[in-house]
Amino acid sequence: MTMESTSTDRSVSLAETPTLQARNSAAFWTATGRSRGHEVIRRRGFVAVDGDERAGLRILIQEPDLDPDEAAELSELTRRSAGAVTVEDPFSSTDLGHLGMRAWQMPVMLRLPGPVAAPALDVTRVREPEDLRVAERVVIEGFGLDGFEPYRPGELFPASLIEQPGVDVFLASIDGAVAGAGVSVLADGVVSHYWIATSSAFRSRGVGRAVMLGALADATDLPATLTASKLGRPLYESLGYTVAAPSTWWASVR
Repeated sequence: MTMESTSTDRSVSLAETPTLQARNSAAFWTATGRSRGHEVIRRRGFVAVDGDERAGLRILIQEPDLDPDEAAELSELTRRSAGAVTVEDPFSSTDLGHLGMRAWQMPVMLRLPGPVAAPALDVTRVREPEDLRVAERVVIEGFGLDGFEPYRPGELFPASLIEQPGVDVFLASIDGAVAGAGVSVLADGVVSHYWIATSSAFRSRGVGRAVMLGALADATDLPATLTASKLGRPLYESLGYTVAAPSTWWASVR
């Protein structure tokens, strides 16, 4: 199956979606790592962002065939990490069971270039540090990021994050109250979305849909990818996303 972007004249297949998501996720976490001042390690087969005890280690598998040296380095990084470890493998080809990590799968999804409806809620792009702090709190609460509690402003979303090329943060509001947030990343002609979160006070009111529509509004001529949670998948399918492949995630057991 081939999907065509009329404005960019670029064909995108479901088969290449894992690679597109791998590259975009690496771009997002590289930008995040740089904004936090963390070490970014680049290899042919993976990108790692080595953070502190609270941020942990994030590893993004970039190729389905890690060589022995890469696999050994990945294992060593995992063993010596100061904090929790999360590994994203959109190819589902790297077995990390020997490291005592737990694994689960979520689908990588692809959306055709095409128009989207206007969001039913007020959605704005974050431009000021105080609004970024609000988005940060929504994401920490919405995803239950206990590792970032007690809260330290700017730890999850440093002020310089929104200065990173291709990175945008969005807020959705209901009657003037912030109800949701999310991050959009444009890299190499592909847009993807992260941390789509709804405040607990505004669940089941279309907040996630509004954030997604607001984030997609300026990228309708581009292919879009994402990795969907079980709860998020029905929303993304309703927005035109199609499941391309299973992505395997690994996390340290602490």
